[in-house]
Amino acid sequence: MSQIMIIEDDPVIREELALLLENEGYTPLQVTEFTNVPEQAAQKRPDLILLDIGLPGRDGFSLCAALRKVVHAPVIFVTSRDAGMDEVRALSLGGDDYITKPYSVPVLLARIKAVLRRSGGLEAADLLEAEGLRLSLTKGSVSAGGKTAELTRNELQILACLMAHTGQIVSRADLMDALWDNQIYIDDNTLSVNMTRLRGKLGEIGLPDAIKTRRGMGYQL
Repeated sequence: MSQIMIIEDDPVIREELALLLENEGYTPLQVTEFTNVPEQAAQKRPDLILLDIGLPGRDGFSLCAALRKVVHAPVIFVTSRDAGMDEVRALSLGGDDYITKPYSVPVLLARIKAVLRRSGGLEAADLLEAEGLRLSLTKGSVSAGGKTAELTRNELQILACLMAHTGQIVSRADLMDALWDNQIYIDDNTLSVNMTRLRGKLGEIGLPDAIKTRRGMGYQL
C-alpha cells in the first residue's frame, strides 16, 4: 500500500494523522527531525507527502520547493493557514492540493485518494466484489447469481463506495463526499432518489436487501 510521509511538527496532530492513515491501510512515515527533511524524503521515497506550513527552522513553502528537486511524490498542504494568498503560493510552488485545519476526515481521505490516483500511486481496480456482488467500474454494471443490471454513474459510485467499506456503516455525508470527489454534485434528496433506484436494481438481480439502512447513522452493505 502507498507510503505517506507526514511533515508536521505538532506531535498530537502528527500521531492523529498517522493513526488515521494506518487505519485506512496506508503506511505512514512520520518526520520528527526537521533539519534534513529533503534528504529523508529522498531516502524513504514516499508516494505522497502531507506538509504543514508552520515548521521549525524552515516554512513549508520553501520546503515544498526543496522537496520538488529530490522526489516526484505529490504534496498536499495540511495547514491552519486559510488565507487565499497562502493557498495560491502553496500551489504555485508545486503543491498538489491544500487543506485547512480543522479538516474533515472523509474529505482529507478523499483528497488523498484523488491525488494518489492522479499521480499513479493508486491504481483503481476495475472489478469490486463483496457480499455476492460483482461491480464492473468500466462497464457500469453489477451482477449476482448470473443476472446483471446496468447502473447510472451516480448509482455506480454509491455502490462502489459501499463495497469499498463492506461491513462498515457509511454515513450519508461520507457518500456525498465520495461523490463530490468524483466530480458528481449531489444533494441529500438526490442521494435518497439514487439509493432507492439502486436498491431496485439490486432487487432485479436477486439481492433486494443487500443495502441496509442504519437509522440515524447511514447505510451498510
